[in-house]
Amino acid sequence: MSDLFDLRGKVAVITGASSGLGVQFAKALAKHGANIAIVARRVEKLEAVKADIEKLGVKCLSLRCDVSKTEDIKSAVSKIKEYFGTIDILVNNAGIGLFGPAEEQSDELWETMMSVNLNGAYYFSREVGKIMIEKKYGRIINIGSIHSTVAMTGLPLTAYCTTKGGLEMLTKSLANEWAKYNITVNSIGPGYFPSEMTEDVLANEDFMKVIKSNCPMERPGRDGELDGAIVYFASDASSYTTGQLLTIDGGWTTI
Repeated sequence: MSDLFDLRGKVAVITGASSGLGVQFAKALAKHGANIAIVARRVEKLEAVKADIEKLGVKCLSLRCDVSKTEDIKSAVSKIKEYFGTIDILVNNAGIGLFGPAEEQSDELWETMMSVNLNGAYYFSREVGKIMIEKKYGRIINIGSIHSTVAMTGLPLTAYCTTKGGLEMLTKSLANEWAKYNITVNSIGPGYFPSEMTEDVLANEDFMKVIKSNCPMERPGRDGELDGAIVYFASDASSYTTGQLLTIDGGWTTI
Protein backbone atom coordinates (compact mmCIF):
# COMPACT_ATOMS: atom_id res chain seq x y z
CA MET A 1 0.00 0.00 0.00
CA SER A 2 2.82 2.43 0.81
CA ASP A 3 4.07 2.09 -2.78
CA LEU A 4 0.98 3.96 -3.95
CA PHE A 5 2.32 7.10 -2.29
CA ASP A 6 5.95 6.63 -3.32
CA LEU A 7 7.17 9.68 -5.27
CA ARG A 8 10.81 8.66 -5.65
CA GLY A 9 12.11 9.60 -9.09
CA LYS A 10 9.32 12.11 -9.68
CA VAL A 11 9.88 15.83 -10.22
CA ALA A 12 7.42 18.23 -8.61
CA VAL A 13 7.07 21.97 -9.27
CA ILE A 14 5.43 24.14 -6.61
CA THR A 15 4.58 27.76 -7.35
CA GLY A 16 4.36 30.39 -4.62
CA ALA A 17 6.72 28.28 -2.54
CA SER A 18 8.54 31.01 -0.64
CA SER A 19 6.23 30.80 2.39
CA GLY A 20 3.06 29.35 3.89
CA LEU A 21 1.23 26.47 2.27
CA GLY A 22 3.62 26.34 -0.67
CA VAL A 23 6.47 25.43 1.67
CA GLN A 24 4.34 22.78 3.37
CA PHE A 25 3.37 21.25 0.02
CA ALA A 26 6.98 21.16 -1.15
CA LYS A 27 8.15 19.46 2.04
CA ALA A 28 5.28 16.94 2.01
CA LEU A 29 6.17 15.83 -1.51
CA ALA A 30 9.89 15.77 -0.72
CA LYS A 31 9.27 13.54 2.31
CA HIS A 32 7.75 11.00 -0.08
CA GLY A 33 10.81 11.10 -2.32
CA ALA A 34 10.04 13.68 -5.01
CA ASN A 35 12.72 16.02 -6.29
CA ILE A 36 11.45 19.57 -5.98
CA ALA A 37 11.49 22.78 -8.01
CA ILE A 38 10.24 25.78 -6.03
CA VAL A 39 9.35 29.05 -7.73
CA ALA A 40 8.26 32.42 -6.39
CA ARG A 41 9.06 36.11 -6.72
CA ARG A 42 11.07 36.37 -3.50
CA VAL A 43 14.33 34.59 -4.24
CA GLU A 44 15.85 35.38 -0.85
CA LYS A 45 13.11 33.36 0.90
CA LEU A 46 13.34 30.52 -1.61
CA GLU A 47 16.97 29.84 -0.69
CA ALA A 48 16.05 29.09 2.93
CA VAL A 49 13.24 26.78 1.80
CA LYS A 50 15.60 25.03 -0.61
CA ALA A 51 18.07 24.33 2.19
CA ASP A 52 15.34 22.76 4.34
CA ILE A 53 14.11 20.58 1.48
CA GLU A 54 17.58 19.32 0.62
CA LYS A 55 17.94 18.13 4.22
CA LEU A 56 15.19 15.63 3.37
CA GLY A 57 17.56 13.89 0.95
CA VAL A 58 16.16 15.08 -2.38
CA LYS A 59 17.30 17.55 -5.02
CA CYS A 60 15.82 21.04 -5.02
CA LEU A 61 15.99 23.82 -7.60
CA SER A 62 14.83 27.33 -6.71
CA LEU A 63 13.92 29.91 -9.34
CA ARG A 64 12.49 33.40 -9.36
CA CYS A 65 9.20 33.51 -11.26
CA ASP A 66 6.31 35.96 -11.37
CA VAL A 67 3.34 33.81 -12.40
CA SER A 68 1.52 36.86 -13.78
CA LYS A 69 4.16 37.04 -16.54
CA THR A 70 4.06 34.37 -19.23
CA GLU A 71 7.70 34.89 -20.18
CA ASP A 72 8.75 34.21 -16.57
CA ILE A 73 6.72 31.00 -16.62
CA LYS A 74 8.17 29.81 -19.92
CA SER A 75 11.69 30.53 -18.71
CA ALA A 76 11.15 28.73 -15.39
CA VAL A 77 9.64 25.64 -17.03
CA SER A 78 12.50 25.49 -19.52
CA LYS A 79 15.12 25.71 -16.76
CA ILE A 80 13.38 23.07 -14.63
CA LYS A 81 13.20 20.65 -17.55
CA GLU A 82 16.84 21.30 -18.39
CA TYR A 83 17.89 20.66 -14.79
CA PHE A 84 15.76 17.60 -13.99
CA GLY A 85 15.02 16.28 -17.48
CA THR A 86 11.25 16.27 -16.99
CA ILE A 87 8.30 17.43 -14.87
CA ASP A 88 5.81 14.95 -13.37
CA ILE A 89 3.85 17.02 -10.85
CA LEU A 90 2.71 20.64 -10.84
CA VAL A 91 1.21 22.36 -7.81
CA ASN A 92 -0.36 25.69 -8.76
CA ASN A 93 -0.21 27.28 -5.33
CA ALA A 94 0.77 30.90 -6.06
CA GLY A 95 -1.97 33.31 -5.05
CA ILE A 96 -2.82 36.62 -3.43
CA GLY A 97 -5.77 37.74 -1.31
CA LEU A 98 -6.59 41.36 -2.10
CA PHE A 99 -10.17 42.31 -1.25
CA GLY A 100 -12.60 45.20 -0.95
CA PRO A 101 -16.24 46.11 -1.71
CA ALA A 102 -17.12 45.19 -5.30
CA GLU A 103 -18.49 48.64 -6.06
CA GLU A 104 -15.23 50.25 -4.98
CA GLN A 105 -12.68 47.86 -6.49
CA SER A 106 -10.19 49.40 -8.88
CA ASP A 107 -9.50 47.90 -12.29
CA GLU A 108 -5.95 47.28 -11.11
CA LEU A 109 -7.02 45.20 -8.10
CA TRP A 110 -9.36 43.05 -10.20
CA GLU A 111 -6.84 42.52 -12.98
CA THR A 112 -4.01 41.74 -10.54
CA MET A 113 -6.12 39.09 -8.84
CA MET A 114 -7.04 37.49 -12.16
CA SER A 115 -3.43 37.60 -13.40
CA VAL A 116 -1.92 35.88 -10.36
CA ASN A 117 -4.63 33.55 -9.06
CA LEU A 118 -6.24 32.37 -12.28
CA ASN A 119 -4.17 33.26 -15.34
CA GLY A 120 -0.95 32.16 -13.66
CA ALA A 121 -2.38 28.70 -12.95
CA TYR A 122 -3.56 28.35 -16.54
CA TYR A 123 -0.31 29.51 -18.14
CA PHE A 124 1.83 27.32 -15.87
CA SER A 125 -0.43 24.34 -16.60
CA ARG A 126 -0.24 25.06 -20.31
CA GLU A 127 3.56 25.09 -20.39
CA VAL A 128 4.02 22.09 -18.09
CA GLY A 129 1.15 20.31 -19.84
CA LYS A 130 3.15 20.22 -23.07
CA ILE A 131 5.83 18.17 -21.31
CA MET A 132 3.27 15.89 -19.66
CA ILE A 133 1.37 15.32 -22.91
CA GLU A 134 4.57 14.27 -24.66
CA LYS A 135 5.43 11.74 -21.92
CA LYS A 136 1.81 10.63 -21.43
CA TYR A 137 1.92 11.20 -17.68
CA GLY A 138 1.26 14.01 -15.27
CA ARG A 139 -0.32 15.19 -12.03
CA ILE A 140 -1.57 18.79 -11.79
CA ILE A 141 -2.91 20.07 -8.48
CA ASN A 142 -4.56 23.48 -8.27
CA ILE A 143 -4.86 25.12 -4.87
CA GLY A 144 -8.34 26.55 -4.66
CA SER A 145 -10.23 27.51 -1.51
CA ILE A 146 -13.50 27.08 0.30
CA HIS A 147 -14.25 30.21 -1.74
CA SER A 148 -14.14 28.10 -4.88
CA THR A 149 -17.76 27.29 -3.99
CA VAL A 150 -18.96 29.73 -1.30
CA ALA A 151 -18.65 33.41 -0.46
CA MET A 152 -18.78 34.88 3.05
CA THR A 153 -21.23 37.29 4.65
CA GLY A 154 -19.50 40.44 5.86
CA LEU A 155 -16.25 39.91 3.96
CA PRO A 156 -16.01 41.51 0.47
CA LEU A 157 -14.27 38.75 -1.49
CA THR A 158 -15.81 39.05 -4.94
CA ALA A 159 -12.51 39.19 -6.83
CA TYR A 160 -10.95 36.40 -4.75
CA CYS A 161 -14.02 34.16 -5.01
CA THR A 162 -14.16 34.71 -8.76
CA THR A 163 -10.56 33.59 -9.20
CA LYS A 164 -11.03 30.51 -7.03
CA GLY A 165 -14.33 29.60 -8.67
CA GLY A 166 -12.66 29.97 -12.04
CA LEU A 167 -9.85 27.73 -10.84
CA GLU A 168 -12.36 24.97 -10.11
CA MET A 169 -13.66 25.10 -13.69
CA LEU A 170 -10.11 25.26 -15.03
CA THR A 171 -9.48 22.07 -13.07
CA LYS A 172 -12.50 20.32 -14.57
CA SER A 173 -11.85 21.53 -18.11
CA LEU A 174 -8.18 20.55 -18.17
CA ALA A 175 -9.04 17.21 -16.56
CA ASN A 176 -11.51 16.59 -19.37
CA GLU A 177 -9.09 17.58 -22.13
CA TRP A 178 -5.99 15.83 -20.83
CA ALA A 179 -7.35 12.59 -19.35
CA LYS A 180 -6.51 10.84 -22.63
CA TYR A 181 -2.85 11.65 -22.01
CA ASN A 182 -2.84 10.01 -18.55
CA ILE A 183 -2.74 13.44 -16.90
CA THR A 184 -4.92 14.02 -13.86
CA VAL A 185 -5.95 17.52 -12.80
CA ASN A 186 -7.44 18.04 -9.36
CA SER A 187 -7.91 20.83 -6.85
CA ILE A 188 -7.59 21.22 -3.09
CA GLY A 189 -9.89 23.75 -1.38
CA PRO A 190 -8.44 24.70 2.00
CA GLY A 191 -10.43 26.51 4.64
CA TYR A 192 -8.53 29.03 6.75
CA PHE A 193 -5.01 27.82 7.51
CA PRO A 194 -2.09 29.74 9.08
CA SER A 195 -0.06 31.40 6.33
CA GLU A 196 1.40 34.72 5.37
CA MET A 197 -1.84 35.57 3.55
CA THR A 198 -4.12 34.78 6.50
CA GLU A 199 -1.89 36.03 9.30
CA ASP A 200 -3.85 39.24 9.89
CA VAL A 201 -7.34 37.74 9.74
CA LEU A 202 -6.46 34.85 12.04
CA ALA A 203 -5.06 37.35 14.54
CA ASN A 204 -8.39 39.19 14.55
CA GLU A 205 -10.62 38.17 17.47
CA ASP A 206 -13.81 39.02 15.57
CA PHE A 207 -12.78 36.83 12.66
CA MET A 208 -11.98 33.96 15.00
CA LYS A 209 -15.57 34.26 16.22
CA VAL A 210 -16.68 33.94 12.59
CA ILE A 211 -14.66 30.74 12.29
CA LYS A 212 -16.18 29.33 15.47
CA SER A 213 -19.69 30.05 14.22
CA ASN A 214 -19.15 28.89 10.62
CA CYS A 215 -16.79 25.94 11.05
CA PRO A 216 -18.18 22.85 12.80
CA MET A 217 -14.70 22.07 14.16
CA GLU A 218 -14.58 25.64 15.54
CA ARG A 219 -10.94 26.24 14.57
CA PRO A 220 -8.64 27.04 11.65
CA GLY A 221 -6.66 24.30 9.97
CA ARG A 222 -3.29 23.24 11.36
CA ASP A 223 0.11 22.72 9.78
CA GLY A 224 0.24 19.30 8.15
CA GLU A 225 -3.50 18.83 7.71
CA LEU A 226 -3.21 19.32 3.94
CA ASP A 227 -0.25 16.97 3.50
CA GLY A 228 -2.31 13.85 2.92
CA ALA A 229 -4.33 15.48 0.15
CA ILE A 230 -1.32 16.85 -1.73
CA VAL A 231 0.48 13.50 -1.61
CA TYR A 232 -2.66 11.63 -2.67
CA PHE A 233 -3.24 13.81 -5.74
CA ALA A 234 0.48 13.75 -6.66
CA SER A 235 0.82 9.98 -6.41
CA ASP A 236 -0.45 6.89 -8.19
CA ALA A 237 -3.01 6.46 -5.41
CA SER A 238 -5.16 8.95 -7.36
CA SER A 239 -4.62 7.46 -10.83
CA TYR A 240 -8.40 7.24 -11.49
CA THR A 241 -9.30 10.53 -9.80
CA THR A 242 -9.47 13.66 -11.95
CA GLY A 243 -11.44 16.90 -12.18
CA GLN A 244 -12.19 16.89 -8.45
CA LEU A 245 -12.19 19.58 -5.77
CA LEU A 246 -11.33 18.22 -2.32
CA THR A 247 -12.43 20.79 0.25
CA ILE A 248 -10.52 20.56 3.55
CA ASP A 249 -12.25 23.00 5.83
CA GLY A 250 -13.27 21.42 9.13
CA GLY A 251 -16.82 21.11 7.78
CA TRP A 252 -17.25 24.82 6.85
CA THR A 253 -18.98 24.09 3.53
CA THR A 254 -21.43 21.62 5.09
CA ILE A 255 -23.56 24.43 6.52
